[in-house]
Amino acid sequence: MSKLTETFVKKTSHPSSGTRKHWDSEVKGLGLFVGKRTKTWYFQKDIGGRTKRTLIGRYPLISSASARQAAQSLALEMSRGAGKVYQTGAPTLERAMEVYLARPKLRSERARYDLKGQFQKHLGDWLRLPLDEITKGMVAARHGEMAKVPSAANHTLRNFRAVWNHARRIHNLPEAPTLAIEWYEETPDGRIIDDLRDWRRHIDELDNPIHAAYYRLLLFTGFRRSEALTLRWRDVHTDRIHLPVTKNGRSFDLPAVDIHHKILEPMRSLSRDWVFPAPKSRSGHLECPQRIKWSPHAHRRTFATVAMEAGVLEEIVGRLLNHTPISITGQRYARPSLDALRPAMATTCTALSERLSID
Repeated sequence: MSKLTETFVKKTSHPSSGTRKHWDSEVKGLGLFVGKRTKTWYFQKDIGGRTKRTLIGRYPLISSASARQAAQSLALEMSRGAGKVYQTGAPTLERAMEVYLARPKLRSERARYDLKGQFQKHLGDWLRLPLDEITKGMVAARHGEMAKVPSAANHTLRNFRAVWNHARRIHNLPEAPTLAIEWYEETPDGRIIDDLRDWRRHIDELDNPIHAAYYRLLLFTGFRRSEALTLRWRDVHTDRIHLPVTKNGRSFDLPAVDIHHKILEPMRSLSRDWVFPAPKSRSGHLECPQRIKWSPHAHRRTFATVAMEAGVLEEIVGRLLNHTPISITGQRYARPSLDALRPAMATTCTALSERLSID
């Protein structure tokens, strides 16, 4: 701990990553936070059992003498009780993320889990940085470092922007530094399962019958990966399969036909709770099914393609996939019943069975 004189502040070097914090030896609570490009003055004090941090300003706009004077004034005011009304400085990325994830409108627990894991993997060294110390240059550089997987780079930094903008509602923050990013062009994969007989041979050869049933259900429902993995027996009914929470934030009921029950029935004795159990996994359900050469989403695209080729209208295919309709009528008014969608599901499953040569 040193006296934060003008000479000390001027000579203090910027770290290559993270933030170095220097505390003044004379004015308790006065700190200089040195980031990769910035030097920022803060005053910090414990009030009512909680640490309150107040932003003073950036160096050299705020000199050492001015920061010291401001810190002394803040200390005096807070000692009189006025500190209760002071706003803290910018939250750390970790804190802003936690507040963002606590929103009741966030679509699902899976969305929370995915975003947190994404930040820990790609932005882990930023989590303890105050948001106002994460610069445009840092954001653009990180986006560039992730260029090998453009979709991951775009998705991670767009989530960062969402967290920033959410924090901006409360804290005095500038526009998100993602303004500096040149977003990568993303080309949708678009691949389907061209040879369903080859797919059937591959699935029949899987060692684990739970994994095989999982892929069969994907193909015959068009479910998303996580929707099938987290399926519970309480949501499997004679006439429908219920998804309590989906990607668009709504629950969804898919009409069930005979082939669905034929796929699921061998699983029923394995667990009272999960349709695809995995006792050794943290969640209790299957999390990492054996990889095959077709992605889970390729199954969903194949379901949609076969449905349309069998004569099902595109709008009805969208309903079976739980896509949000484009039109206002479709979004707010039309609510087709399960019985209305059941013939389309039966047609699609029959067409899939024929291509698989299932009797």
